[in-house]
Amino acid sequence: MSETSISEEGKYWYNVSTGSIEKGPQSDWTKLLGPYDTEEAARNAMSKVQARNEAWDAEDEEEA
Repeated sequence: MSETSISEEGKYWYNVSTGSIEKGPQSDWTKLLGPYDTEEAARNAMSKVQARNEAWDAEDEEEA
C-alpha cells in the first residue's frame, strides 16, 4: 500500500525536476512541492519559493 494519504490524492504537486504539475503525487517525494489545492497554486510554486528565499536573504543581510 502507498504511503500517500487519500486526502493527498486529489491534490496537485509541482515536480521540480520536470517542471510539470501532477494530480496526486506520481513521482518520488524528493522531487515534489506540495500538496496544493489547485493546479494554479502548484504552477506558482516556484515563484512562491523564490519570493520566500529572497525575503530570507534580505533578512539575513539586515542581521549581518
